[in-house]
Amino acid sequence: MRVLVVEDEEFLREMIAEGLRRDALAVDEAADGLEALHRLRFGAYDVMVLDRDLPGLHGDEVCRQVVREGLLTRILMLTASGTVRDRVEGLGLGADDYLTKPFAYDELLARVLALGRRARPALPPVLERAGIVVDTARRDATRDGHRLALSRKEFAVLEALVRAQGAVVSSDDLIEEVWEEDTSYSTNAVRVTVSKLRAKLGEPPVVETVPGAGYRIAPPPDRPAPPGRTGADGPVTEGRP
Repeated sequence: MRVLVVEDEEFLREMIAEGLRRDALAVDEAADGLEALHRLRFGAYDVMVLDRDLPGLHGDEVCRQVVREGLLTRILMLTASGTVRDRVEGLGLGADDYLTKPFAYDELLARVLALGRRARPALPPVLERAGIVVDTARRDATRDGHRLALSRKEFAVLEALVRAQGAVVSSDDLIEEVWEEDTSYSTNAVRVTVSKLRAKLGEPPVVETVPGAGYRIAPPPDRPAPPGRTGADGPVTEGRP
């Protein structure tokens, strides 16, 4: 899940962003409304956490532009005012949810995850594939009943692969979904993370490499493997990881 946090108070913006990153979300930041619109137009975000009172371009206008341009990003609006009138106005502008400052981080996370599920095709909160169970709500993963101690990036990559249900997920798609905007496509980030994830998943190997395409979770044991499976080496995709 990709999230854009738009907040002019640096401390609060970084607190929200770092919290969401710890919970395995890919997060970019913007300090004003104009920067937010630029990022929204050139990047695909599932959810935007939007402060209403922004410099440069007011949060209300950012919300209007998102609706006017048909962007699919879900909006969680933040404001210091919690009156019914303000909540109604915010939702009337096109915001999908509304949270009053000060707020508890756990509540913000729950609302972001709920909006993220609405931004994607409906899938159950618990995903399963080849003995792997990923609980997206609790941010927990197991294989054959054994809990996996995963970093936030490893968890996010595993979630993306299990969510694909056997379809190939390219390195570019993983960077788009899991890493922040400034991650270089020439880095080894995906290859290294997949390698560490494979080690933690244990035997038999379950994450397959499809040369020139990306990665997938192996089919269940009672189904034949599609052609194209390889060993543990990373994919070779036009010089990218």
